[in-house]
Parts: sequence; structure tokens; C-alpha cells
Amino acid sequence: MRHGKKINHLGRKTAHRKSMLANMACSLIEHKRINTTVAKAKALKQFVEPMITKSKEDTTHNRRIVMANLRQKDAVAELFRDVAAKVADRPGGYTRIIKLGNRLGDNADMAMIELVDYNEIYNAGKAEKKTTRRSRRGSKPADAPAVEPKATKEEEE
Repeated sequence: MRHGKKINHLGRKTAHRKSMLANMACSLIEHKRINTTVAKAKALKQFVEPMITKSKEDTTHNRRIVMANLRQKDAVAELFRDVAAKVADRPGGYTRIIKLGNRLGDNADMAMIELVDYNEIYNAGKAEKKTTRRSRRGSKPADAPAVEPKATKEEEE
């Protein structure tokens, strides 16, 4: 049974895993997309999305929390400056994982993880969502033409 085992250890000890995820997160913030294995991409998604959420509110406390996890000053600065402005109105789901197939050398499942708002190909085809307007029940349309009564023979003459 695997009750209470949420973390994928990725075959590494704790310090190595934290360093690897921090480096991958910094690369993702810098390059906006990276290629890696599917397991590492899923672990990176869980690691980086809370930090992107923290970057939406630029406070000293949030900067210190993110800096403690990422460990690179340039990546933290770019996260709070550029990425936070792009994802300001998004309520979550900042990354997308696209499976690429198997790696030639060891047949590992490969994936590309990217920041959603930086992909122009996916975002170009979708227009802004329009609000739907629905009429109330039982109301009559205002543009309906009124029916005129037929003129009698006396009125025509």
C-alpha cells in the first residue's frame, strides 16, 4: 500500500531532488519551456505552480519564500517581473505538459513542460471569451412587427 506517499522521489535523495527541481524551475522560468521526462515534468509542475501563485502578489515575504526554493536571483526577478504580469488574471494551471514519445537511448517517456501564457500557437486561435446574453422567459421580442388590421372597402375609397 502507498498510503500518504504523495511525493515522487525520482530515485534521488532529498537534497539532490530539491536541487534538481530548483534548477529545472529556474530553467523553465528563463526559457519558458523545457524537455524532460514525464515523471520529472509532473514533479516540476507541483513544485513551480505554487511559486508562480506567490509571484502574483509582490511582497517581501513572498519573494523570500520563492528565493528560498529557487535559489537563483535572476530567476526570481524574472518570475516576479515578467511571468507574474502575464499570469495575473489566470486562477491557476500555469503550466502545460505535452508528451513527446520515447527517448532513443533508454526508451524513457519524454515530455515538454511549458508556461501556458507564453505559447503563441495555442493562444492565437482562441478569441476572447464573450459573455453570453440570455433573454428572460416569457418576454416578447421588442422587434416583432405589429400586425395592421386590413382596411375595409369604405376606408380605401
